[in-house]
Amino acid sequence: MEEKRKSITKSELIDRISTKLPQLGNKDVELSVKTLIEKIIDSLSKGDRTEVRGFGSFSVHYRKPRIGRNPKTGDSVSLPGKNAAHFKPGKGLRNKINNSQNIDW
Repeated sequence: MEEKRKSITKSELIDRISTKLPQLGNKDVELSVKTLIEKIIDSLSKGDRTEVRGFGSFSVHYRKPRIGRNPKTGDSVSLPGKNAAHFKPGKGLRNKINNSQNIDW
């Protein structure tokens, strides 16, 4: 039977950090997490790259215009070019993931 992967919400992340660091108040942790996310978003909206050493980097990649397909009707649809957020995991994160999980592909 395949194991179901669990996602974590922002509020759960805040709770876990608050539990791990009881000397920080819940409001302080919440402000820190929200500020970090906000700063990454601001950086991407300006077209800048943000790097968090050991975790990864966030950047904007341009997707060229292309011809797509409407999945309901099968008709061809012209899709405009657009900017998309891109995350590239850092070496520390990649190593941690690869050494801690046995994933059967």
